[in-house]
Order: sequence, then structure tokens, then C-alpha cells
Amino acid sequence: MRPLPKVSLEGSVERGYSIWFVMVVALFLTSLLVSNIIAAKLISVGGLVLSSAIVIFPVSYIIGDVLTEVYGYRRARLVIWIGFACNLLVVLIISAAIAMPPAPFYEHQEAFATVLGVAPRLMLASLVAYLVGEFTNSYVLAKLKIATRGRWLWTRTVSSTMIAQLLDTAIFTAVAFAGVYPTAELVKVSLIEWGAKTLYEALATPVTYLVVGFLKAREGVDVYDTDTKFNPFLVWE
Repeated sequence: MRPLPKVSLEGSVERGYSIWFVMVVALFLTSLLVSNIIAAKLISVGGLVLSSAIVIFPVSYIIGDVLTEVYGYRRARLVIWIGFACNLLVVLIISAAIAMPPAPFYEHQEAFATVLGVAPRLMLASLVAYLVGEFTNSYVLAKLKIATRGRWLWTRTVSSTMIAQLLDTAIFTAVAFAGVYPTAELVKVSLIEWGAKTLYEALATPVTYLVVGFLKAREGVDVYDTDTKFNPFLVWE
């Protein structure tokens, strides 16, 4: 049986956070926050109605794969919570901006609120789905990396995304729209969204391979979470 490579993150931790790690985190946060801002616009792709966030939101999962694959679950867990905090802060700031009285000559208050405003139920759905989806994605990928002994990266990225995106989409749809729209329609929309996001991940596999290979070579790390505690709340482990 092929032994696990003896590669540790300890040296990387002692060096602090590299510029490459910071860039990956910045890209993750940008894709996450932008996707939530543009999600209100619906688009038609091949006759299918999807949120415009489909353009960028799956990128956060792809970057989540890269974080876990290269730096391990512990660092990915920290980034996931940073993303949650940033997302919550953006929502609160936008809500405050909407609540502020507009200038007498400002004519776009209603449009501003319509485009950027987030109903409390939608906000709750988004935040809960994000945490469950991202932690599931990171956990499954980390466990599969150990099980496959670092081989077949594509099986880890696609499998983790399929499971995590299914939970993400199902939770968001249920929390946000249950009782508002017929269950059959919600299931249909969820399956379409899930299929589109999973296909996105699969098509991006060559890019994921290139990024992972580049970062492992540059950083000199390739973490296996054999001794990691997978409790999502142990942020400072």
C-alpha cells in the first residue's frame, strides 16, 4: 500500500501566511461576496432560469478545494469563518445604508433597496447554507485525500462538490422559500442549480490541477489531515 507522504504544515505556520495564501483567501472572499450581491438577478441559460451568481459562486467551492488540498482543513476552516464574518458584515452595512434616509434629490432609494436589500429569511438561508456547504466540502475532500493517499485529485474535488453543493442548494431553497412556492417547483429548481454547479466544478478541473500543482511547488506544503480535529468550531486549533 502506498504510504502517505510525510509533508507537514508546521514549517509554513512558523513562516506565517505567504503571499500566495493571502491571494487565495482574497479570491475566495471576493467570489463569495460578489455572488451574494448579484444573486438577485435571474438569467436564462439554454432555457433554464438561474441566478446570475452561478457565474461566480462555484468559484468559492473551487478555491475551497484548493485551500483544503494544499493547506489542509485547519486553515480552510479559518478561511470559511472569515468568509462568514465578512458576508454578515456586508449584509449589515447594506441594511444600514438602506435604512438611512435618502437625500431629498435622490430618486433611486426604492431601486437601491430592491437590488441590494436582503430579507431576513433570505439572509438566514444564505448564511446557514454557506456554513454547511463549505464545511462539508472541506471535510469530504480532506477525508478522501487520506483515503486515496493523495491520488486522483479530480475524484476528491468533484465528489466533495457534489455532496456539498447538494446540501448548500437544498438548505438555501428550503429555508428561503418553503411554504412560499410549491415543493415540486423548489425541488426542480434545486436540482437544476445543483447540476449546473457540479458541472461547473467538473469543467474547471484542469484549472484546479494547475493551481494546486503550482501552490504545492511554491509553498512546499501538501497537508494530510491525519491528526486533525474536524470540529468546525475549533477555529484556533
